[in-house]
Amino acid sequence: MASITFGRQICGDLGAAASREWLVTDGLGGFAMGTVAGLQTRRYHGLLVVATEPPIGRHLGLAALDPVLVIGDERIRLATHEWADGAVSPAGYVHLERFDVTDGVPRWRWSVGGVALEAELAMMRGRAATGVRFTLLRSGARDRVTVEVEALCTWRDVHGERRANGDPAIDKAADGFMFEGVYRVRGPGFEPVGEWYRGVHHREEAARGLNDGEDLWFAGRFVAALEPGATIEVEAWHGQLDEPPAPARQIIDKARQRAVGVARSSGAGNEVDALLAHAADQLIVTAPAGPTVVAGYPWFGDWSRDTMTSYEGLFLTTGRAGEGAELLRAAAATTSEGMLANTADAGGTEYNTVDGSLWFLHAVGRHVERTGDTDLGAELLPVLSDVVDHHLAGTRFGIRVDADGLIIQGADGWALTWMDARIDGTPVTARRGKPVEVNALWINGLRHVAAIAGRKGTRFGTLADTAQSSFIRRFVRPDGLGLYDVVDGDEGDDASVRPNQLLAVSLPYAPISDPAPVLCAVGPLVTSLGLSSLAPADHRYRGCHRGGPVERDGAYHQGTVWPWLIGPWFDAQRRAGVVDGSVLDGLVAHLSEWGIGSVSETFDGAPPHAATGCPFQAWSVAELLRVRAMMR
Repeated sequence: MASITFGRQICGDLGAAASREWLVTDGLGGFAMGTVAGLQTRRYHGLLVVATEPPIGRHLGLAALDPVLVIGDERIRLATHEWADGAVSPAGYVHLERFDVTDGVPRWRWSVGGVALEAELAMMRGRAATGVRFTLLRSGARDRVTVEVEALCTWRDVHGERRANGDPAIDKAADGFMFEGVYRVRGPGFEPVGEWYRGVHHREEAARGLNDGEDLWFAGRFVAALEPGATIEVEAWHGQLDEPPAPARQIIDKARQRAVGVARSSGAGNEVDALLAHAADQLIVTAPAGPTVVAGYPWFGDWSRDTMTSYEGLFLTTGRAGEGAELLRAAAATTSEGMLANTADAGGTEYNTVDGSLWFLHAVGRHVERTGDTDLGAELLPVLSDVVDHHLAGTRFGIRVDADGLIIQGADGWALTWMDARIDGTPVTARRGKPVEVNALWINGLRHVAAIAGRKGTRFGTLADTAQSSFIRRFVRPDGLGLYDVVDGDEGDDASVRPNQLLAVSLPYAPISDPAPVLCAVGPLVTSLGLSSLAPADHRYRGCHRGGPVERDGAYHQGTVWPWLIGPWFDAQRRAGVVDGSVLDGLVAHLSEWGIGSVSETFDGAPPHAATGCPFQAWSVAELLRVRAMMR
């Protein structure tokens, strides 16, 4: 059993309970998400978020199911809402005595006098359907307690908001209702209401400088008088509205069974590994083309760079090599001019990374090495060769192999490395020229392809030898303080102290054999949660990743801490003969601090390194999984 539990001290503190978020997913890109307190702090929070074009095109449907205890003449509202005027009403979190996520299923327990009510929630795998079960645990001295469950609804793009502008079309069904013909909600004793809840406030959106309010439609309530042990079950689903999903109890039971099975098949040896295996399972989804990866919940879709960076941790470490092989084949089919496609969150396909295809070479190489699947290597070898040939000839955005065998890249208005933030179309860290990690990946990728090609791989090995010689000559700083971040840039060689140089000493075919100078150079970047993206001594350093889009993008790669970098850091340490598992302790402790059971995208650069960005991030989870597996 893998469980994270909070008691009264967290549940009864709105700040603490509203800053810890839970997530359940449907395996298609849809999800349900919220906070321990039940407060919807983000526009993305709700119980039925549907991926209309899996894994993207997400729309929020059922926003909330608010429980109400009716004890005699008293009505105790157990939900928590915040309004545009700053009021928090109702404040049901004060009755919340316990919250836990056990085997992937979130569970709340409210206590009022001698009466206790519990709620559990899960989604079906492979269908946009949510099941919620309310159980009366104790009724005090009373024989029965009435429980009402109020349905708050909308239908909108998950990135936006909807205001009360005309009433939605509601069709009553025998066991509930249909909302605008898009989704259906069913449960016992439905009583229609039909009114707007105006001015719902989302505090996290306000903090992020985005629109922070919306209106929700109170469709009606489900009502039942319960004895101890009895339940109210409510299901909500999208698509095939005349084909209801399984009852909520079965949805919940199957979700728990899946979480246990995923942990077992991944080889999880303890509760932390089981939590991470489940976190990985949430991020792996099925799209029309086959398995893929959601880069992060709640707002990212599938991005090739993130997917390939995460590949080894999410698929090979967790025993999912079969799905991984499907993913690699599908990704290979998207290549164009030697570049891997990115699927934009808003839809469409873009080819806008310099490193996505190089991480692809790495992913295929690691798959073949770890699984022995040489047949897959031979099948994909023509695509791998094509990637190499197009880089030699030159492809989009000025990406090409220069005369010294190293990759040079850059185009006006574009940031093509993983440090890709832009403000009003202007890159914050353009890094035009020859970035250190791009060329480490290039050399590593060439050697992977050479190994897959076997006796036919001589030319790839020769290319790697040439590039490696140039790499050592060009990137090693003459003062011995690690490596340049970029050489041959618009303003010459860039000696900024960033973590990118770690890849030159951490990849399987790293071009630098002695990691000590690099580890020393990046020492000021190391925190207990990952590595900072820029040295604190740099005048451009930003220690706070907060505020509106401009402020956040300005800090994104200028000091913000990235947990995925703990992987390359650990690999480099091992190569230097240092194996210290305590470096992971901060991230393990973080599993209960923000996105429950998962790892966030980023942290503030400055202490106490509060979490920022997506609460559930693929490459953060993947690298912690991969490194922990190496320590078994």
